[in-house]
Amino acid sequence: MVFCLLIVAGATGGQIGEGAHAPASRAQHGTVPQDILSGGPIVDTAPLARSGLRVPDKRVALTFDDGPTRWTAQILDVLKREHVPATFFVLGSRVVQRPDLVRRMRAEGHDVGVHTFTHVNIANVARWRLDMELAQTQLAIAAATGYTTDLMRPPFSSKVANLSPSDWSAVSHSSPYRVVFTDLDTEDWRRRGVASIVAAGTPTGGRGAVVMMHDGGGERDQTVEALEQLIVKLRSEGYRFTTISQAAGVSTSWNPASPSQQVRGQVVIATVKTAHVTVDLLRLAFIVLAVLAVLRILIMLFLARRHHRTLLSKGVVETPFLPTASVVVPAYNEELGIAAAVRSLAMSDYPDLEIIVVDDGSTDGTAEAVRDLGLPSVRLIIQPNAGKPTALNTGIAASTGEILVLVDGDTVFEPAAMAALIAPLVDKRVGAVSGNTKVGNRRGLLGRWQHIEYVIGFNLDRRMFDLLQCMPTVPGAIGAFRREALERVGGLSDDTLAEDTDLTMGICRAGWRVVYAPEARAWTEAPSTLGQLWRQRYRWCYGTMQAMWKHRRAAIESGASGKLGRRALPYLLAFQVLLPLLAPVIDVVAIYSLVFNASPQIAYVWLAFLALQYVSAVYAFVLDREKLAPLWSLALQQFVYRQLMYLVVVQSVASALYGVRLRWHKLRRTGDMEAAPVSTR
Repeated sequence: MVFCLLIVAGATGGQIGEGAHAPASRAQHGTVPQDILSGGPIVDTAPLARSGLRVPDKRVALTFDDGPTRWTAQILDVLKREHVPATFFVLGSRVVQRPDLVRRMRAEGHDVGVHTFTHVNIANVARWRLDMELAQTQLAIAAATGYTTDLMRPPFSSKVANLSPSDWSAVSHSSPYRVVFTDLDTEDWRRRGVASIVAAGTPTGGRGAVVMMHDGGGERDQTVEALEQLIVKLRSEGYRFTTISQAAGVSTSWNPASPSQQVRGQVVIATVKTAHVTVDLLRLAFIVLAVLAVLRILIMLFLARRHHRTLLSKGVVETPFLPTASVVVPAYNEELGIAAAVRSLAMSDYPDLEIIVVDDGSTDGTAEAVRDLGLPSVRLIIQPNAGKPTALNTGIAASTGEILVLVDGDTVFEPAAMAALIAPLVDKRVGAVSGNTKVGNRRGLLGRWQHIEYVIGFNLDRRMFDLLQCMPTVPGAIGAFRREALERVGGLSDDTLAEDTDLTMGICRAGWRVVYAPEARAWTEAPSTLGQLWRQRYRWCYGTMQAMWKHRRAAIESGASGKLGRRALPYLLAFQVLLPLLAPVIDVVAIYSLVFNASPQIAYVWLAFLALQYVSAVYAFVLDREKLAPLWSLALQQFVYRQLMYLVVVQSVASALYGVRLRWHKLRRTGDMEAAPVSTR
């Protein structure tokens, strides 16, 4: 529906087929009858063999093209004051906007003619387009006045002697209109001054003339002033003023419109107005969304810098914080990655680490892969399939550590990551710590795009949330929790599909701080196909919305809960739900502007926004000590990856509104972790 309205707006704005400047008539085939070329400017297309009529001597027919506009009202005021009739050749698209002026033209005794709907050169368009241009303008006039007209003037026309064969072919097809050319073209659109317009509009030798002026298409202040002077001058020379119909010996150009024409005209007006309102709203939304997106990037950069400086100011702790710690690894069909994950945990620098793997009813060789490692610090628990939250709770119940580290079955830890992850828990106010998740499989565009997203979005977001004390998510891949905090919130719940977000929000609402440890790096396998990515992000987005709804009361609570409810939840709603829902507006407006306006401005805006994204990307990569090479693909990310994420949000919101219950989506693992700096063998 929106796209249809945009096409209507673009078409009725005169942006399809022809530009704003006079195009030369093409396809010069055939001939123009000599009688027409040597005849008068008022050509009756019904008897084509007859030459055009001329305005009688000492008579002038003033004509105005391209209205109605705000200048038309001023011209009508001058004509009314001077008691001068005239003829207005109107554009259908502008009749839609100012039907009141067309009604005034008729009420004050002026003629009105068709000037097409969008100001196209009728010699250059297909016959169906010509018929539509004329018919839709007639309908707009009928809706505005209750009458139609038998007058027409082709855009970009002037004297009849200048007719080309293709012009004549189009004029002939316009039958049965009375087509009006000109004797004197003032070229007032060139804005050469009032005196020049008056001189160009003055006949010589007492001959009659059709005088062409304009009441639209640009600034017409010189035309209004010249009109007053021209009327005075012509009257002083004995001229009288007439309409085109009167000059042609016809009483009027107006014909009563049928009820059908009036109704169809109202439909045309309503459709065009709706289309233009839609475009205006989309442009406003574009501005608002662009401003919000830019502000978000600037705020994230500012807060990320402050977070980085805060961590630097703390320096290195001389006495490491090494409480008893247990790692819980829930696993369901993780045969390909579980060995590398568990091995990396066992190789951790952290002393006396208890590792518990909970096989949640796997149907592959997950349990055998863990047993084959033969690691004494690893305990394997096998249970019937009950879901990830239950598997985690099983491991937590079997553990003994004061600190619990919850890890996905495909996550590979760096040796120093465990100590860095647990270190912030030395502060008794901290209940959980988010680690820094890195993409381990970066081959191909999809891998690079996810790598960029993790470094920019997840990294900068978590730094901001940490500083604002409202961290909404400790990722399932790497997170440390104080046992007391987990017990206070009752462990993990299966109320949502985002059990990590649900748990983190619950810990915040229980009064604990949740912080981010960027030096605690762990490597995870990202989806390797678009289908897998869609399912993962669909689950994340849907689960996050579930968690936001579950913890919505945080918005009216105090303390740490209030910080979550009044800082993180509005941010998630604005930038992870509403902005992605509305973000396609930016693409739609960009396409509309490029297709219909052919203006480079939208390209400049897009390039400026992309440049700002590159600035944030480079800064995030520098903070994370990542190589900048993958950033070449950031521009391409805007054309595929970003749209995919928008559609995921749209589907998630639709599912939430329809009350769809989603099952757990298990990603297919490949075991590809080529980017991880630790051994996965």
